[in-house]
Amino acid sequence: MNILLAMIPAFFWGTTYAVTQFTLTDWPPLLLGALRALPAGLILLAIKPTLPKKDQWPVIFSLGLINIATFFSLIFVMALTLPSAISGVGMISVPVFAIVFHWIVKKQRPHLIQAISGVGLIVLAWMLFDPSQISLNPVGLIAMFSAIMCIIIGSSITKALGNRMHWWTVLTWQLILGGVILTVATTIHAAINFQPYIDVLTGFDSKNLFGLLWIIGLNTALGYGMYVWLLQRMSVVDFTFGGIANPIAGITSGLILLGESFTPFQHSLMAGMIILSLLPQAIMAIRQQKTKLVVE
Repeated sequence: MNILLAMIPAFFWGTTYAVTQFTLTDWPPLLLGALRALPAGLILLAIKPTLPKKDQWPVIFSLGLINIATFFSLIFVMALTLPSAISGVGMISVPVFAIVFHWIVKKQRPHLIQAISGVGLIVLAWMLFDPSQISLNPVGLIAMFSAIMCIIIGSSITKALGNRMHWWTVLTWQLILGGVILTVATTIHAAINFQPYIDVLTGFDSKNLFGLLWIIGLNTALGYGMYVWLLQRMSVVDFTFGGIANPIAGITSGLILLGESFTPFQHSLMAGMIILSLLPQAIMAIRQQKTKLVVE
């Protein structure tokens, strides 16, 4: 049951790219990041008021800068420059980059199945992103790879916190601080190049409002709130199974909202990447279950 619930936030996160392109076209990424982060953080703070301790502010600020300010900006650059399906599927290559990062930085050698799945993901991604088969914006690709590194570095910092801070406090205040950073950056950008912001204000309509409500309310406040709530009730490995809804939502929403179309071969490559991304966690879960049965 929890795994089915884990699919809900993953689904909303997967729709970010298509919803942004469909409802918030040409909006500045910095503005979108600020509007996504700060209101959601304030909503979570209102639901459950928390306050970090004095010595916890530096690490919360770092998480807000990496996990929220930088990551959200990059996500919206992707959303405005890459096909929705490609963004959703591309982000599931995070495990490959995480394996390489931990191998190089922390000297943690990957398990055999992780290495095999990683190589498989690289091969399929190379075929899917082949310039001769599909035209992709290089700015969007750079943003995607940078966003992946934000996830890896931010997750490492979060994990290092251990049980020193409550998850709700970490989540709420990194959203608020990240939102504040993005608000300052947006203000500076608007002072330098105000025309995009004038266009946003003068052209604001009901479609824009729907997009903002979806991204702030469902995608961020509800999505991240469920994420925190579920992590207290299930393992990280189990939660990752719900992640399959992310690329599926990206592909489906791109098809419905934007009319994105791909060849059967390209869809098969996407399906292969999704399966390979889940394979290590599936095998680990099966092994853990067998070990638990033997012990009992």
